[in-house]
Amino acid sequence: MNIPYPLRINRYLALTNIATRKGADELIKKGSVFINGKKAVLGDTVYSNDKVEISAKNINQNYVYYAYNKDTGISTNPEVDTKDILQVAKFPEKVFPIGRLDKDSHGLIIMTNDGRITNRLLSPQFVHEKEYVVQTQKPFTDQFLNTMGTGVKYDNFKSLPCKVWPSVYSVSGKKQGKDRDTFNIVLTEGKKRQIRRMCQALFHKVIDLQRIRVMNIELGDLRTNQFRAIKGKELDTFLTLLAIK
Repeated sequence: MNIPYPLRINRYLALTNIATRKGADELIKKGSVFINGKKAVLGDTVYSNDKVEISAKNINQNYVYYAYNKDTGISTNPEVDTKDILQVAKFPEKVFPIGRLDKDSHGLIIMTNDGRITNRLLSPQFVHEKEYVVQTQKPFTDQFLNTMGTGVKYDNFKSLPCKVWPSVYSVSGKKQGKDRDTFNIVLTEGKKRQIRRMCQALFHKVIDLQRIRVMNIELGDLRTNQFRAIKGKELDTFLTLLAIK
């Protein structure tokens, strides 16, 4: 990502997918953001050689976690001139999205006020699965699926090997036959618009993309713009996989 240094700390946290600007301001107010080892304050500037860290110290221990079904046309990036999640969904606490899901895609987003999990979930040094259901404009072949799974080259980048298989049902709910246009894919990396760009490199256009799982958290039967609390055994497993618990 090309970050336009210098920039304000809340914008830096938003561009690096740590939090929305509002969520970043909350983390800063709670004393959880440090620049070069010094506690950040609202309005601080980040330069290219600065080290920014998020700490759990002084964060309110009343953490909450939600699974939210984002609709298309809603952005997780406050830099994009569209409605964002916090304008659409009314959560009972102040929360921010973990990670991104572009405005043309829909599905599962994890919302929380726990800044500890951001790096654990998003950093490439940790391998965590995210599963998607993807529909292409035209039917694909077995060779297409094989190439998607072994790695696709685009823009001087090659995707990591991943799990990919034809979906049993199409997006419309019909059982797929010979002319398949819908597949499941599980990624352990998260480049910008990665699945769309992988398909484009193989001469296929994505017309529907839905995220249905992040690690052990599943979208399930959540309706569009609906959310549910993540708790109990599901939450315990999630935090254990993140090495938070």
